Amino acid sequence: MYQYSEFDSAFLATRNDQFRQQVARRIDGSLTEDEFKPLRLMNGLYLQLHAYMLRVAIPYGTLNSAQMRQLALIADKWDKGYGHFTTRQNIQYNWPTLPDVPDMLDALAQVNLHAIQTSGNTIRNVTADHFAGAAADEIADPRPVAELIRQWSTDHPEFQFLPRKFKFAVTGSPNDRAVTRAHDIGLRMVTQNGQPGFEVIVGGGLGRTPLIGKVIKDFLPKADLLPYLEAIVSTYNLLGRRDNKYKARIKITVLENGLEKMQELVEARFAELRPQFDGIDQTMLAQIETHFAAPNYINKDTQAFDSEYESNPIFRSWADTNLSPHKADGYGIVSISLKAHGETPGDASSDQMRLMADLAAQYGHDELRISHEQNVILPHVHKSDLPALHAALKSAGLATANIGLISDIIACPGMDYCALATARSIPVAQQIAARFDELKLEHDIGPLKLKISGCINACGHHHVGHIGILGLDRAGVENYQITLGGSATEDAVVGTRAGPGFSYTEIVPAIERLILAYLDLRETPEETFLDAYRRLGLDPFKAALYPEAARKNAA
Repeated sequence: MYQYSEFDSAFLATRNDQFRQQVARRIDGSLTEDEFKPLRLMNGLYLQLHAYMLRVAIPYGTLNSAQMRQLALIADKWDKGYGHFTTRQNIQYNWPTLPDVPDMLDALAQVNLHAIQTSGNTIRNVTADHFAGAAADEIADPRPVAELIRQWSTDHPEFQFLPRKFKFAVTGSPNDRAVTRAHDIGLRMVTQNGQPGFEVIVGGGLGRTPLIGKVIKDFLPKADLLPYLEAIVSTYNLLGRRDNKYKARIKITVLENGLEKMQELVEARFAELRPQFDGIDQTMLAQIETHFAAPNYINKDTQAFDSEYESNPIFRSWADTNLSPHKADGYGIVSISLKAHGETPGDASSDQMRLMADLAAQYGHDELRISHEQNVILPHVHKSDLPALHAALKSAGLATANIGLISDIIACPGMDYCALATARSIPVAQQIAARFDELKLEHDIGPLKLKISGCINACGHHHVGHIGILGLDRAGVENYQITLGGSATEDAVVGTRAGPGFSYTEIVPAIERLILAYLDLRETPEETFLDAYRRLGLDPFKAALYPEAARKNAA
């Protein structure tokens, strides 16, 4: 993984010292809250419902054990003993006090972490495939490119006050695990004549106007990537709307101006910019790539794994659900679920963080990843170590065998924390997970992506869930809309609203009716919910959600 240079460390120290002085001025009253707000947002500090919230960047989701231990220390020393992992591969601390925030930032800097550009109308934390560098289907590790984008975009003088926030996602695999088509810019690595390059997707995004991104360049040579990205962002910076924040994202710029006009403007700007880079970016990329060499994989038999798999049904269930294929023989990718039934999705206690750090150091070549699905990944674990690793995870409540199942729910913090939320997300997610655990159905249901947002901003990615739930306020009462048929992968599509919303007490029974109907409707146990929906369409699922309306129509 990338190691900070002296320049990086000095840059962080200077930024943190500046913010320490700004905090002091806010505390002594020299700065009003309105004056302080843009300064704190530049350093990832929000004012939420009950307290400040600090959002820490985990660039392209990659951590080592020392960094994870430091996140645990920060949770204990300055928060309430836990952190919340988000859909942008960040971690959020929900209870810091303002005087403590500069100390938190200094503690982060000690392990090469920061909170810069995790908020504001600028380029946010660059996200990547959480299996990057390990996946069996990968063309190449996309993280060096993500790091190049991070270095280029950090404090870029032209892009600190964009019309609206701007988000990148990068994947090196044909199977998209980074939701690239729902980002302002998505990059999917492809090859042409044996050479690696990128399919460039622009104008994706969720929120109140969900749109799937469009391909603005079907093959961009790797050497042209950075000047082309600068061409896109600088074009948007000039063309994007600033009169209405709800129409300021690049997705609206593309929608209102058309893809062809955007292509023309971007290509013209690219022609101007490309000579200015003069290969400097490629020199930087070559240096960055040296930090992402593959681990020194061990070579030993997998007898311990094979024996435990055959004899222990609990371990077998976990291995079948939470392991993914690795590109190295004898290895697996371990997904650690932060979705124990009835718990808050994405939360990890400081003790759990320290255990995951220890396991990464002992069994995982000192690497961890945070997934946009709010879980933690150990990308490089030899199969012979999996029985011991599973036993350790089980002792800490981290061995839930539910990755990709109905209880592996993406959920935003909702009205429990967020000042923008209009409904609760966390309790709904907890109740759904607990209910299907009671029914002992989730493994029979099979792969299913359920996602919940507590407001129209869609931080829970509900639009691209196989089942999406959107919590809204209807005359002071929580109301939950259901969307069906969304997808966040390479075939991304926005789900269709099923009909009227449900009250807080009705939403879990509605999801139960929906799932029981699917189990009756599927042709084979192998037909997933999404496949069944695509085959049958909305009507039979709508009938399950609204049985009274269905009976009236039948009569």
